Amino acid sequence: MAGVLSALRRVYLTLYNWIVFFGWFQVFYLAVKTLKESGHEHVYDAVEKPLLLAQTAAILEILHGLVGLVRSPVSATLPQISSRLYVTWGILWSFPELRSHMLVSSLVISWSTTEIIRYSFFGTKEAFGSAPSWLLWLRYSTFMLLYPTGITSEVGLIYSALPYIKGSEKYSIRMPNKWNFSFDYYYAGLVALGIYVPGSPHMYGYMLGQRKKALSKSKKE
Repeated sequence: MAGVLSALRRVYLTLYNWIVFFGWFQVFYLAVKTLKESGHEHVYDAVEKPLLLAQTAAILEILHGLVGLVRSPVSATLPQISSRLYVTWGILWSFPELRSHMLVSSLVISWSTTEIIRYSFFGTKEAFGSAPSWLLWLRYSTFMLLYPTGITSEVGLIYSALPYIKGSEKYSIRMPNKWNFSFDYYYAGLVALGIYVPGSPHMYGYMLGQRKKALSKSKKE
């Protein structure tokens, strides 16, 4: 029974990783193609559907960690996925005024390049039991450039969204109301920016530690 469950786990994770890989590959291809042919102003419109699907699918990775399908700690997965979902849905999807911003291009190219490498690495590892050394190196090295460019784009877009959030009052709840509760989405954006300040260096340090561990292990094998 244990062998059957292990096989089902591998099949599921292989399919999951390769399906999401193709989603992110589509995002990358459309972003580069549109950037070249039409300019950064049209990148979001070109990638919106696959971007929303591929990024939202990452919610399953939190569940994978919770139920023990993967060894990745939820404490590391949750904040990264939450911040991306916030930028994807809470900023870009919610405020169309930002979709022509030049940082959208750097954001989706940083994200998609990272995810193409990550999902192909785990998809290969689940399917064949291991991944080639060059893919392992890419998985644990390219973040050193792509994480800073991605985070910078995220922070820049959230900051640029603040005037539109304040002006529209979208998602804000004002009193009085039957719940006797108020919520200001503008201040939530400020809090999000505040979290990025200590959170980003901490995550970068965590990933450097993971890189050292993974590459050291590969040399011993």
